[in-house]
Amino acid sequence: MELTAPTTRSAATGWVFKNKWLLLIGAIVVGAIVYAYATNDRVTVAVLASTLRQSTPLILGALCGLIGERSGVVNIGIEGQMLLAAFVAFLANVYIGNLWIALIIGALTGALMGALLAFMAVTLKMDQIIGGTVINILAVGLTGYFYTAGLVTKGKFAPISLGPLADIPLIGPVLFNNPPITYLAIILVFAVHYVLFHTRWGLRTRAVGEHPRAADTVGINVFRTRYINVILAGAIAGLGGAFLTLEGVGSFERLMTNGRGFLALAIMIFGKWTPLGAWAGALLFGFLYALNTQLQFSGVGLPPQLIGSLPYLATILVLAGFVGRSRAPAASGQPYETEG
Repeated sequence: MELTAPTTRSAATGWVFKNKWLLLIGAIVVGAIVYAYATNDRVTVAVLASTLRQSTPLILGALCGLIGERSGVVNIGIEGQMLLAAFVAFLANVYIGNLWIALIIGALTGALMGALLAFMAVTLKMDQIIGGTVINILAVGLTGYFYTAGLVTKGKFAPISLGPLADIPLIGPVLFNNPPITYLAIILVFAVHYVLFHTRWGLRTRAVGEHPRAADTVGINVFRTRYINVILAGAIAGLGGAFLTLEGVGSFERLMTNGRGFLALAIMIFGKWTPLGAWAGALLFGFLYALNTQLQFSGVGLPPQLIGSLPYLATILVLAGFVGRSRAPAASGQPYETEG
């Protein structure tokens, strides 16, 4: 015991020193939130709750991207996966009238698009950027062709209050009074993090994404691993699309994803291909969307075009600041060829 205590303390000290800037930023954010809540609790709660909701499709899209890239498949088709899933989930809600069945159908639509990407990238060994572009074009074409104006939806998911937890000041209304897909997105962040970094499957996935040849030599099926990961990632993107029509606005409009799939890729890079880092990035962009709405409602004397451009300006800054400093999985985007 006398030998392990100093080791534990030194490890903790090293972690704090390594993440000192992250801890400092976190302390500043918490302090700003507490001050804002003391100044105007109603607006603060509204902005934070909107931040969490706005971040939901972004983190689901980012999880889709990072799961694929961790196994070696680049997915720029997240936008198309989300768009088609949003459309199909909306139609399922219109004609079936059951939100839960519609949600499952939306996730299955995303999984189907993931299977298509896996077939192009893994089996046909197509250029993965082209494969993702095919999915985006396909989704835009299908949703635009089959879209019918005037369809009446059967409602959308309502917030579910988690009892006494929802009554906690500030935290309660923000974290514990949300619709189900928002809760599911938070659970998936921690679930994906655990699976990627604390399970055998996650170790194999990361091995395939970093050095597929070495993974193959120790008996890991590279093709199967990539197929399963890309299909599961597509299902998560499908949840992000279903969020828009079943929980967000309750209706469908052409191109309603509005670039969220591409923004999710920037968030993935910002988070350095980790679920928790991506969630932090999604919350940042969700806050910018929420701030955008709040500034317009409050009548700030700024041009609406400038206010509306805040998330996109942040995207440029993130890509400019992090693309060169973040290292993608070594085999990401590279088709795997077996020897012989």
